[in-house]
Amino acid sequence: MKTHLIRKTKTVIAIALIAILFACNSKEDVTANEVSGTYEGTLTAVGLTSRVSSSQAILPATVIITNIGEEIEVHCVADNFDETIMLDTYENGDEIMVCYTGADFENMYGHMLGESHMGDNMQGNNTEWMEHLNNEHQVGDEHFGGFNMQDHSFNFLFKTSNGDFQFQGIKN
Repeated sequence: MKTHLIRKTKTVIAIALIAILFACNSKEDVTANEVSGTYEGTLTAVGLTSRVSSSQAILPATVIITNIGEEIEVHCVADNFDETIMLDTYENGDEIMVCYTGADFENMYGHMLGESHMGDNMQGNNTEWMEHLNNEHQVGDEHFGGFNMQDHSFNFLFKTSNGDFQFQGIKN
């Protein structure tokens, strides 16, 4: 009888530990894993000058998305282009929206992430993206891309010191 009780207790403890492990897996980690991979597409120079021909404006490009903790690393490579940025991901229906993180967020928006710029938390059936916009941004703040989970695509506007470049691609 005592042995049976010990087995039941061990089973209950094992089930509780498994439940805790799954509960600790954040939604953001799951989202980042869903978008991780290689995307093949094009990189287009935005706001061309007369010095750039249209054939130079669109290049084949590859983006490699890597899950790093709760963020994603986005590495875009094309002819004479090599940029790496860190982004946060936010679910928004069939889309996963992205936003800068860390110093890049502060440089873009003029305040640190987590300062709850707009104030109150939203209630109800709002998406992670809607809550992010409400809690972290002012009306009119610009965002630069995201993932369409239906067609497994990624688009992002890279803002660099050499100009802006729009990537559009499909996951391999």
